[in-house]
Amino acid sequence: MMVRTRFAPSPTGYVHVGGLRTALYNYLFAKKHGGKFILRIEDTDQTRLVEGATEGIIHVLEWAGIIPDESPAHGGDFGPYVQSQRLHFYKHYCDELIAKGHAYYAFETPEELEEMRKLQMKQGLQPKYNRKWLPESLGGTMPESKIKQALESGIPKVVRMKVPDHITIRVNDVIRGVVEFDSSVIDDQVLLKADGFPTYHLAVVVDDHLMQISHVIRGEEWLSSTPKHVLLYEFFGWEKPTYAHVPLLLNPDRTKLSKRQGDVAVEDYIKKGYSKEALVNFVALLGWNPGSGSEQEIFTMEELLEQFSLEHVGKSGAIFNLEKLSWIEKQHIRRLSNAELAQRIKPILLEHLRTKSTEMPLELITSDAYLTQVAEQMKERVDFIHEFVTFSSYYFFEPEQYEEDAVRKRWQQQTNTYLAAFAERLRTLADFTASSIEHALKEFAQTQGIKVSDLVHPIRLAVTGVSFGASLYHILETLGREAVVRRLERAILRIKPEAVA
Repeated sequence: MMVRTRFAPSPTGYVHVGGLRTALYNYLFAKKHGGKFILRIEDTDQTRLVEGATEGIIHVLEWAGIIPDESPAHGGDFGPYVQSQRLHFYKHYCDELIAKGHAYYAFETPEELEEMRKLQMKQGLQPKYNRKWLPESLGGTMPESKIKQALESGIPKVVRMKVPDHITIRVNDVIRGVVEFDSSVIDDQVLLKADGFPTYHLAVVVDDHLMQISHVIRGEEWLSSTPKHVLLYEFFGWEKPTYAHVPLLLNPDRTKLSKRQGDVAVEDYIKKGYSKEALVNFVALLGWNPGSGSEQEIFTMEELLEQFSLEHVGKSGAIFNLEKLSWIEKQHIRRLSNAELAQRIKPILLEHLRTKSTEMPLELITSDAYLTQVAEQMKERVDFIHEFVTFSSYYFFEPEQYEEDAVRKRWQQQTNTYLAAFAERLRTLADFTASSIEHALKEFAQTQGIKVSDLVHPIRLAVTGVSFGASLYHILETLGREAVVRRLERAILRIKPEAVA
């Protein structure tokens, strides 16, 4: 039997990082076993739909490199892949359950159900449907004639499953082993709502069966619903899938991960500049480890595909540690070649150039050769790809201001005089390379009777606006003679020794 897994989110807003992990685990498991990964949109709760959310889900998965084999966008042999387009299936199978005596109609109003719930809570009972409309033929007290009368009158109705009394329902879970549930704590779940839409419980079982899903890999929060699903499989006489319920994601204080304590939307992390490699790597480790004593923490998608297994997914909650994510991001930046980094820097730079002017030659600063040099010089110093442009803006834009504390510390009465003279020396330098610039600066300092540092720090400030960064001489070589001289002369005009003093 082919392995077929699915990610089945509801289009109710952003993509939760826990959802990304669920999608990833399903994708990795399917691909490792030569199977298919399916995206199905579960939009049966029409009151919670958010416009554009389905497109957002598809975009996030494609951004992360988790490409479905079958989906609303990709099609497939088991569609439609949107539940609201599959209502005829649910009605058909609901009718089958009623005919077999595994489901029945109920006609309470929402107000009656709320009153029932309040009364049970007041009595110290677990809120649960009281089976008022369970027909006599199924062991209830409602006469068939009254049910027929209600149906003919056309009053709103739902269909509820009839949970067998006094049985133990066993769920075999790859991660948690055998989990047992007493049927006495399981409610007669609504399967088909008054609006004709199914609840999650009916739709998920029908769709997983019809789409031939072999493994259901989902969050731990669905474990308590699984006995209802197991019963439905048994009612229909269908083969059950293999279940694997992955652990909850937790805040550092071990409370359930929520927006109250930080970002939980994948879209938020994309906007902040995290790469797909880092975020995928990070969520993979939220519950899974490679096992066998391995201490490896940095994985490519290919390495995850090779090593992932459900047997190495733990039961206990996984801590969402933002510092760990940031560390992983840095490791992935350092793993990329300078040429690969250049290709990622370019679109970010081009976006900045749409709103910000530059005095640097466009054909130079957008060239692969130039961006490769920037990548080489800064890859150990940035935390995000976008910082090659934002943190190191001096490679592309003139300094708009100069670091005040550094100017006060480094700018002396004679600094402008020395800078002007050294700028003239650079104009005539035959070979404008890092080594020749360094040699010229040391030679100039010696002839002036000053320390090299008396020039190095002011030159860095004049050219970059900041007191830190990569090797000064390599920055100067990359920027080129014209830009360096221009920036030195501009700093001389803008920074007055008397003002500093």
